[in-house]
Amino acid sequence: MSNTARFIPQLSADEIADKQLAGLKWTIGHAYAGSPFYRARLDEAGVGPEGITSLDDLTRLPFTTAHDLQSGYPLPLLCVPEERVVRIHGSSGTTGKRKILTYTQKDIDDWADMFARCYEMAGLTVLDRVQICVGYGLWTAGAGFQLGCERFGAMALPVGPGMLDIQLQLLTDLGTTCLCSTASMALLLGEEVEKQNLRDKLKLKRSIFGAEAHSPRMRQRFEEALGLEHSFDISGMTEIYGPGAGIECEAHKGIHYWADMYILEIIDPETLKPVAPGELGEMVITSLKKEASPLIRYRTRDMTRLIPGKCPCGCSMPRHERIQGRSDDMIIFRGVNIYPGQVAAVLEKFAELNSEYQIELSRVDGLDHMVVRVEKRPGAVAPARDAQSCSCADEGLAQAVAEDIRNHILVRSKVEVLEPGALPRSFAKTKRVVDSRDRD
Repeated sequence: MSNTARFIPQLSADEIADKQLAGLKWTIGHAYAGSPFYRARLDEAGVGPEGITSLDDLTRLPFTTAHDLQSGYPLPLLCVPEERVVRIHGSSGTTGKRKILTYTQKDIDDWADMFARCYEMAGLTVLDRVQICVGYGLWTAGAGFQLGCERFGAMALPVGPGMLDIQLQLLTDLGTTCLCSTASMALLLGEEVEKQNLRDKLKLKRSIFGAEAHSPRMRQRFEEALGLEHSFDISGMTEIYGPGAGIECEAHKGIHYWADMYILEIIDPETLKPVAPGELGEMVITSLKKEASPLIRYRTRDMTRLIPGKCPCGCSMPRHERIQGRSDDMIIFRGVNIYPGQVAAVLEKFAELNSEYQIELSRVDGLDHMVVRVEKRPGAVAPARDAQSCSCADEGLAQAVAEDIRNHILVRSKVEVLEPGALPRSFAKTKRVVDSRDRD
């Protein structure tokens, strides 16, 4: 990493640990004094502000969950007088109530600085033109991408999602150099660029994407279609300010996260105990500076693992792998626990297949059935002489994929190979699993 970084601090491991301990002490004291919810939880756990003397005390603290945010609706975890709240953001809740998070002005400023680090890590300059194609409003994405871009000093093009014609017009007419979107929308734009033969009219160099799990093939597909030099997976969620909590560097060896702003633990989602270094588990976050809605051991449900050692880029901030999925996205199919990413990993092995897939689960006469629909890669399968031989080739490929799924995931499935573009596309997050079993 450049020694002239404006926003990313170069901190040693000891300096990070010192900042984390100071931030942890402040957070527990702040939450205990300002929130009846946190005070009751901490008293129940037998841990008060005076009990935090080292980072080892973190594991004595109680967990916080999405249910706590929803049950505290409309302003959960609030730790400051309401007159200090300058903004709210929210995300959807599974029980029908949104998770609402509050922000002081300092929270907004800290978020802007964190996000500016992301643009810096992605190699942007103040001369870049950044097209922001994510949702605005209650969702944190649009506000975060724009806030960070303006703090960083580049030109923000705040378009929002959808509006494909306008997106393409601005990409070409304004010479956008960086695209910010979900992976699904980057793929959709890339396919449209190819259809309209616009590649030579683009000045795109980089893409920052996030908000959903993606496969390496999906990423390669939109990078090639848009002619990108680099794309960067960004992390974050509404509970920890929003997007901008970390990002890949040009080495693409994991996501650097801002350890001076929050502590990241990886736990086993079943036992709630820390996993061994390098093992996959659920990400748990404790904020260190958040004023309005601090987090204490918040269970994100995102699955990842910590990456040990130093990054080739030279940045001293620690790393975690890209998000593999969510612990509550797990499918239980005929007694087997499955994550959609496991199916995607099997599909990655077949050069004839595209990145797009969908899993459909149904129940017939009390028995669960799985259908995996996946698209062929354009031009990957040699053209058949007639429709019958083409069908046979697709059936053979489908059988091979089904066999590989059975060998690696230990479940039987029916695989359908579809033509390119047959599955639905999305401007936001692509729905990978359609589960009708409860209705059945």
